[in-house]
Amino acid sequence: MNRRRSRLRGRSLRAAREVVVLAGAVLLTVVTAVAASADTHAEPPQDLNTVINNITRWLVGLLVALATLFLTVGGIRYLLAGGDPGEVGKAKDTLKYAAIGYGIAVMAPVLVNILKGFVGG
Repeated sequence: MNRRRSRLRGRSLRAAREVVVLAGAVLLTVVTAVAASADTHAEPPQDLNTVINNITRWLVGLLVALATLFLTVGGIRYLLAGGDPGEVGKAKDTLKYAAIGYGIAVMAPVLVNILKGFVGG
């Protein structure tokens, strides 16, 4: 029975690794496509607020993409935990980190506006 369980666990871990690699490849493809589609002949921004807003939008997009990757990995880890309390704990931690990432992504524009208020922007 233990051999069968260890074989199933080995397959599950391989499948999880494949899903993580696939998710990373999709994320890399999306980031590359977005970078390639950027207009390289656009007018330069006329003021600092435009630059800060562009950087904020880019960072929020990156944070959401990473949080989604963490959410996917955490969900897969949870599904493949097989009732092992240690693995379930790690999966829950990963899901918690994904939630924190989404929270930071939502709060990033607010924090930028607060900082703009401090520096008078």
